[in-house]
Amino acid sequence: MPAKIRLQRHGKKGQPFYHIVVADSRAPRDGKFIEKLGTYNPLTNPAQINIKFDRALYWYSVGAQPTDTARSLLSKTGVMMKYHLMRGVQKGAMTEEQAEVKFQNWMKEKEARMAGIVKANEEKARGEKKTRLDAEKQVNEARAAELAKKRLAEIEAQKAAEAEAAAEAAAEEAPVEEAPVVEAEATEAPVEA
Repeated sequence: MPAKIRLQRHGKKGQPFYHIVVADSRAPRDGKFIEKLGTYNPLTNPAQINIKFDRALYWYSVGAQPTDTARSLLSKTGVMMKYHLMRGVQKGAMTEEQAEVKFQNWMKEKEARMAGIVKANEEKARGEKKTRLDAEKQVNEARAAELAKKRLAEIEAQKAAEAEAAAEAAAEEAPVEEAPVVEAEATEAPVEA
C-alpha cells in the first residue's frame, strides 16, 4: 500500500480549509484516510499550520511520500529538517545532542522570522487605517467648510431680506404721514372763502 501525505479540502466555496492526512494514494482526495496529521488554513496571514509533529515525522520516516504542497508544509513546520538531522545521526555525522541543538536554533530563527512577518503585517494594517482616517478627516473638514459657507450665505441673504423689508416698511410709513397734512390744507381753504 503506497501511502501519501496530502491535503483534504474542507471549508466553503472560496474559503478553503485543509486537513493534512496520510492516505492510500489510490483513495479519492476527500475520501478514506489512514490518519489525520493536522490542519492548514491558508486564509490567515501568515498561514496557520497545525501538525502532529511526531506522527508526521514517523510517517515520513517509514516512506510516506508527501505531495508538493504537503512537502512545503512539512518543511515550514520543521519535520523535514528534523528528518534530515536524524539521518545525519544515523550515519554518524553528528550526535543526537548536536542535532537537537541545531534543530532548536533553526526553530528559534523560524519563530523570529514569523514574528517579524506578523509584526510587519500589523504595522501595515495600522498604517493603512491611519491613512484612511486622515483621508476621512479631510473629507469631513471640506464638507464642514462647505456647510459653513452655505449657512453664512443663507444668514446674509436673510439679513438682506430683513433689511429690504424694513426699508419697504419705512418707505410706506413716510407717505402716510404727508397725506393728512395735504388734506388739512385743502379743508382750510374753503372755510376762508
